[in-house]
Amino acid sequence: MRLPRSLQGRLGVSLGVLLTLLWIAAASVTALILRQEIDEVFDSALQETAQRLLPLAVVDIVGREEDGVNQRLGTIREHEEYLTYIVRDESGRVLLQSHAADPALFPAYDSPGFRQTAAYRIYNDDALQGSIRISVAEPLAHRAAIAREIEMVLGLPILIVIPLALLAIFLAVRAGLSSLHRFQDRLQARGARDLSPVPSAGLPSEIAPLADTMNGLLERLKAAFDAERSFAANAAHELRTPLAGAIAQAQRLQAETADASARQRAADIEASLKRLTRMAERLLQLARAEGGPLRLDSSTDLRRIADIILADLERLCGPDRIITHFPLHPVLSDLDPDAFGIICRNLVENALRHGSPAEPVDVTLEDDGTFRVANGGPVIEPYILAHLTERFRRDGQGKDGTGLGLAIVAAIADRISTELILQSPRRGSSTGFEASIRLPVIAQAEQTL
Repeated sequence: MRLPRSLQGRLGVSLGVLLTLLWIAAASVTALILRQEIDEVFDSALQETAQRLLPLAVVDIVGREEDGVNQRLGTIREHEEYLTYIVRDESGRVLLQSHAADPALFPAYDSPGFRQTAAYRIYNDDALQGSIRISVAEPLAHRAAIAREIEMVLGLPILIVIPLALLAIFLAVRAGLSSLHRFQDRLQARGARDLSPVPSAGLPSEIAPLADTMNGLLERLKAAFDAERSFAANAAHELRTPLAGAIAQAQRLQAETADASARQRAADIEASLKRLTRMAERLLQLARAEGGPLRLDSSTDLRRIADIILADLERLCGPDRIITHFPLHPVLSDLDPDAFGIICRNLVENALRHGSPAEPVDVTLEDDGTFRVANGGPVIEPYILAHLTERFRRDGQGKDGTGLGLAIVAAIADRISTELILQSPRRGSSTGFEASIRLPVIAQAEQTL
């Protein structure tokens, strides 16, 4: 038999099978012992009956006027006669018999004591120096029937008590493992990035060391991830100042030199330094997305944050390059404004950089918190689209970019239990690209309270 995979199931099945086998074994041994005791009791009853009837039969037979007459006792009331007897003389003639006795079923008398045939248990005794002999018989089927009734009584709990016992075992095991179930529920309720220790109070002593070991592993993993994020954030932060200085020097070199080739090299250096600056900014955003809390106790109107980000981007890309579709009423959310700003900036910058310059970028915020950015351009192949949220992954079109923008947005989406959805072509068109994410918002009914 294959045991269940769960510990509760294994304990329940094991204890249930063991209890059933123990009960069957105990019932079998008890039935065997009772069968022997029953035989002793019935043998004693046979012997006692014979010794009580023999003196009465002697008195009746000796006091008869006619010798050798077979007398059959009549029945006063109809009843089932389990014990039958016959009284014979030394020549084997039947002198007296019970009303249901069949002399042909009694074997020839040989000596006092117990005898057994295929169907009867018989006790013989005699008196007057063996001249009067009595044989009392009991059907073996009677004893077997009583033994079966006793076995049924012993076996009845297997059909009634055992299911109740199994239910009690199941409830007891479930109650005993309740702390383990609570521990399991706490683990399942956690997000993939929650590495804080799991409370293990109340666990059985056999399981507690495993929980402590797991919590220790979580603490070491959290320390390693924190160190990685801290290094990335600190390195990116420390690079800002020297990069800004290097960019300024490259710009000054372009302004002061008259050599066209030197001016071009300085421009190339400036472009490389700016790409490195954007990479440092993205690394800071990635550390922010994977580190600090993203949900607050207060709420903010997402439209205002988007307006600020888009106004800043319009100064760089020019007017009429971004078209917004926002509701007229506030869209309140407990999402950290900085986190939403990172989402908005990365998605719109990605659309401006990789989209068609001849088509505007559509930015949509809906009442349910859906934030959507769509741009024109060629269709992205499905195998490329499926990997765009990986770090340092680009669309393969050779456009300038860090390859971190969509990865940052995907990291934030994962931490707020939502999903970044990418599709190409965009909805309602045969070309372009669209990115959408469902942000947590406060329902209108809650806003009016």
